[in-house]
Amino acid sequence: MSAEGHTSEPSVSQNDDLSSTIPAAASPESVPTANGTPAEGNNQQRKRGRGDSKKVRRENYNKRQHHGNYTPVRQLPRDRNEDEEDGEAKERQPKRKVACMVGYCGTGYHGMQINPPQRTIEGDIFNAFVKAGAISEDNSNDPKKSAFMRAARTDKGVHAAGNVISLKLIIEDPDIVEKVNSLLPDQIRLWGYSRTTKGFECRKHCDSRIYEYLIPSYSFLPPKPGSALAKQINEMADKYPGVTRDDPEGARFWVDVAHQVKVAGINEDEIRAAYAEALEEQALNQQKPKDEGSLKTFLNLSDDQFREFKQIRAIENVARRAYRISAERLDLVRLAMKKYEGPHNFHNFTIGKDFNDPSSRRYMKSLVASDPKIIEGTEWISIKIHGQSFMLHQIRKMIGMAAQVVRTGAPLDRINEAFNRRKINIPKAPALGLLLERPVYTNFNERLKSFGRDAVSFDAYNDMMEEFKMKYIYDKIYAEEAKENVFYGFFGFIDNFKGDVHLFDYLTAKGFPEDDDSVPITDAVLKEMDEEDMEELEGDNEG
Repeated sequence: MSAEGHTSEPSVSQNDDLSSTIPAAASPESVPTANGTPAEGNNQQRKRGRGDSKKVRRENYNKRQHHGNYTPVRQLPRDRNEDEEDGEAKERQPKRKVACMVGYCGTGYHGMQINPPQRTIEGDIFNAFVKAGAISEDNSNDPKKSAFMRAARTDKGVHAAGNVISLKLIIEDPDIVEKVNSLLPDQIRLWGYSRTTKGFECRKHCDSRIYEYLIPSYSFLPPKPGSALAKQINEMADKYPGVTRDDPEGARFWVDVAHQVKVAGINEDEIRAAYAEALEEQALNQQKPKDEGSLKTFLNLSDDQFREFKQIRAIENVARRAYRISAERLDLVRLAMKKYEGPHNFHNFTIGKDFNDPSSRRYMKSLVASDPKIIEGTEWISIKIHGQSFMLHQIRKMIGMAAQVVRTGAPLDRINEAFNRRKINIPKAPALGLLLERPVYTNFNERLKSFGRDAVSFDAYNDMMEEFKMKYIYDKIYAEEAKENVFYGFFGFIDNFKGDVHLFDYLTAKGFPEDDDSVPITDAVLKEMDEEDMEELEGDNEG
């Protein structure tokens, strides 16, 4: 079994020398006879050699104890294995401290870290090591015995093209990598390993980590006209003119969609009026119907109205997938990402952290948005985030904040203001697009050179990793978005959110309130926005 922290009860091995547990015999002078005088022959015993003296004292002790209700402890014979019975002792194979480079698709797993009884990436990898003979049976009941550690913990559903595990392995077999991979599912790969120093800890010695986030370009389109957030943006723009950006491109997109709906003979205003109350209830209570039947009941629409509702949704889906981001909007995305570079206080980009908590300060080395790529009709943008370390949900909230600032026309400096003391709620973007690209060990690799060891690096596996990403990570992300409309669902929920407090005033011309207490972000409100956050454990990880 691979249950971490699971140890068996203490027991005495048959290989132990149990005679060593017998107390030393009392001094001969102190052993009385029946009449209370020292036993005869004690002086002679004292004159014997040292070895004989110990033997006699032990025999006398056992004899005395045997007269009572105690049976002397007999030294048990050492257990023999099959090899020894054949006259051949089983050789104990040496263990070496190594860094294992791995990659995996997180779909179907409850995250990276071993967490019995759930199925996890580490659990499958550890079991494969044991079955392949890289971990002995003696150490197979507890990963801690092998000093098992990961560089970065990824949460449920998060993928990694490259991650590092450090541990002590038996690596005498030259085909050990192939054997381990033959015991793993195709969505988990051991790329290779590097010998390290005994004190190597993959998490502690990691200089930085590179993540990738894939997002459809339509995610940067403005909120749909008539939605709660769109109305709020327009109202604040009238009240505080000249603060937010005009977005003629985004306006044209929604005008074209409205025209297509009208050509289809659908009166969208009537449909929206029919389910407006249900939408508001959904936004307040986060009720999410699981299938079309329950959605129809939830929206309280007639058969004809529900058919037209689905037509509208289909028209919008086609339009979003056909959208191609303009150079101007892509520049805004890149400028927004640059706002995160350098040292900042990211207390608003995680949960359970205060502004004064020193661990809230993190250093981002670079954020780079790629040129768009069209995959099966949908345009995607890859964003590479290189930072020293990350907190829980930090990257997803960074992406969420940048996307909201771009799509609402809010000043890009609102990102800088989020680093200040004021507490705000930043929704985290879907986990679907996130993957760990690789940990980086620049400084430690310099030390390894002096030992004549190979660097802890993924460079030798780049081609295999790219092929793996395309087949087991990218394709799954694209397919799930095409089927489930994950990103549309996320931004649509934000656009239609209605509450008692103006959680998203900072995305409008109004901006952040001067009085910190004017927007009370309580635990109850945060839980309403994202219940699962309250169940997550904090850690120096992203997910």
